[in-house]
Formats: sequence, structure tokens, C-alpha cells
Amino acid sequence: MPDRLGKGAGMVQGQKAGPLSGLRVLDLSRVLAGPFCSMILGDLGAEIIKVEDPSGGDQTRTIPPFVNGQSHYFLAINRNKKSIAIDTRLPEGRDAVLELVRHADVVLENFRPGVMDRLGLSYDVLKAIKPDLVVCSISGFGQTGEMSTLPSFDLVTQAMSGVMSINGETDGPPTKLGIPMGDIGGGLWSAIGVLAALQARNSTGEGAHIDLSLLEGLMGLLGYLAEIYLVTGESPGRVGSSHHSVVPYGRFQVKDGHIVIALHVGTFWRKFCSAIGRPDLADNPRYRTTADRRTNRDELEAIVNEILMTRTAAEWHVVLHAADVPHGNVNSVGEALEQDVIVQRGLVKTAEHPVAGPVKLVGSPLRFTGQYPDAKMQPAPLLGEHTEEVLTELLGYGPDRIAGLLAAKAIRLFDGGGFPTPKED
Repeated sequence: MPDRLGKGAGMVQGQKAGPLSGLRVLDLSRVLAGPFCSMILGDLGAEIIKVEDPSGGDQTRTIPPFVNGQSHYFLAINRNKKSIAIDTRLPEGRDAVLELVRHADVVLENFRPGVMDRLGLSYDVLKAIKPDLVVCSISGFGQTGEMSTLPSFDLVTQAMSGVMSINGETDGPPTKLGIPMGDIGGGLWSAIGVLAALQARNSTGEGAHIDLSLLEGLMGLLGYLAEIYLVTGESPGRVGSSHHSVVPYGRFQVKDGHIVIALHVGTFWRKFCSAIGRPDLADNPRYRTTADRRTNRDELEAIVNEILMTRTAAEWHVVLHAADVPHGNVNSVGEALEQDVIVQRGLVKTAEHPVAGPVKLVGSPLRFTGQYPDAKMQPAPLLGEHTEEVLTELLGYGPDRIAGLLAAKAIRLFDGGGFPTPKED
């Protein structure tokens, strides 16, 4: 099969390279946080070499639903990457990875702390091979501390970070976010850290070891909600779809469903009052300021609810749009992906996968107007699809060396059959 990324994977034929073209990332991570980070870097033009276990690859390859045996999960976050199947637990596999490190700018891993040391791939070992290497280590609780070696997943992160405690209805139990923000946030922080370390390397010539705790990463997104506690000593509670400080702001019932309104500053509050035919509310001393409206939340929301129930969502859209009031429908995921503004912006891309066929993917939201084209889009790789290419073209391995690695079961070459029938662990 022809290589679907080719040399210099940072650009599509006939297009200008992305802003990270020329950067090479050796990605030892799996599941979500690490792969999400490398997906961001790959979308921006970096060459991503994803190292997978030859026996089954990234665990997300086994998560249904499937398209011709290809997991939706793996397809979603592993685009624009090359897959090489190397067993890092074997000396022969470890040695091959260490040789790849010499050609890498970044190494990304999300093993539990201590695993890289046991594999013979500690930061000190990697730094000795390539002093200016940037290594990003993602873990549940960080590389130090009493919990550093404990297992963790997104749900644990959401619970321990305080995020679940502020999510849900006021009179309901704590609820996890609908998206795995602990892992996704970790991937975002990691990408930021990698880019910052690379910028520092441009000035100093020195590499770096980034220690990213998923728990701290999600807590770093609490923002003003953490500050409420730090300022007052009181933890914010659950307010459903409303806002802790701004009123009215949230989901409201209308004649045929729900809409949201977001009146974050006073000018929008006045516009809203005029649009609903109640300009008197804007000058009512009980609702004049943000603090007033917060103090009298219950009675004000009752008034707004009663008014909004008199029309349909479509009718309110006309009224509120004309008044320049921030509002929106509560869309399903499908409705969100198919709404006009997303179609017009071209966020959803199609990639031709050799096994799954045409695969629609949510593309990168980053656009560089007039400088770079929209992010390239190559589908997620098949297991070991690029093993032979990387070892021969990047490391110069000959047939005998590759045959020896195969005999030692240290690598897996792509056999044209894709990933075998998924099975549970």
C-alpha cells in the first residue's frame, strides 16, 4: 500500500506546509490525553510517529462502534499520524525506539510514573541521547507526590478536581461532564507545554521535561470558580445550566423546547428587556446591576421563564437575533455538526480510509488566514502501517535488521489486513 502520509508528513501535496512542518514527534502515548495532544500537533503540520504495541495497538482500537472493524474512537483522535508497531518491553524494540529518539524533537508519553524508567527510556537516558529533546510526560497525578503511581481515568480526574461537584442541577447529585474534559484538557495543556518548550529551545538550545498532571490540568480550568473559594472560603455549588454569578444566564423553557440566553454584561440585559417587551425590568432597582440580579435570582428567573414560554424557539430566535441578544438552540450532537454555520465554515472534513472508507471527522478549529491552508486531513493509520517505512527511511535499517526484529517479535509490519477483529481485554 502506498504511504498515506509520505516523507515530510507536515503537508498535503500541492499545499503550503503547516506552521509545525519539520517538527517530528515520537508519540508513545495511548488512549486519549496523549493522542489528543499529538493530534493537535499533527494538525498543525508536525510529523507524528505513533509507537504502538504489536499485539493489539492502542487500546482505543477495540472500542465500539466500528466501521469495517475500525474504531470510531481511534479514528477520531489519531488522524495525521504514522503507526509503527514496536514492543518497547523487548531490548530490540527499546533499542529501535532509542534510535528514533535521535531523530525526534519531541517525545510524548502517558505511562504511569516509573514505567519509562523500567523500560530503559527514562528522561535521563533520552536526554543523554539528544540533549535538546522535549519530553512531555502526562500522568493522572504527576511525576511526584504520594499518588504519583496510582491509576486514574477521566472520571476520577473530574471527581477529584471539584468539577463534578459544580456540574448538575441544584437539587441533583454531582454529575460528570458530557465530554472527557480531564483527558482533553490534559491534551490541550500538553500541546501548549510542548510548544512553549520548543520556543525556549529556539533561544537556549536546551530541551525540557514537562510534567503534566491531569488532575492539575483540569483544576487549572476551574478559573473564576476556584477563585470563589479562594476569596470567600466557600465552594461554589451546582446551578444547573445557569451561571454562578450572572443572571439571567442559562437554559430556559420555551413553547416547544428549550433555548439558552447568555446576558453576561449589562448592555445585553437591557437589549433583552427591550426585546421581550419589558424595558421596565432594566431600570427596576431589584435587577439593575449584576449583583442585584444575582441577589434576586429566583424571582427574576421566574419572570423570564413565564415570558419565554409564550413563544416557540424559532419565534424567539427572530426576536432575539434582531435585538443582538446572545442566544442559541440546545442542539443534539448531530444537529450541532449539521448546523449551517458549521457547514459554512467547513469544520467537518472527509478522509479516505483504506478499510473504513470515507470517514467524516471534526477537523481542527485553528485557521491561519491567508498564510496556511486548512489543516491537512489524513485518516488514522492502520496498526504498523508505517513500521517498515520509518525503520528503513529514517533509521536506514536493511532487510536483515528488519528480519531480525521480526524474528525477535519486537516489531510488526503492516500486512494489508488492517486491525484484527477487536476483542475485550
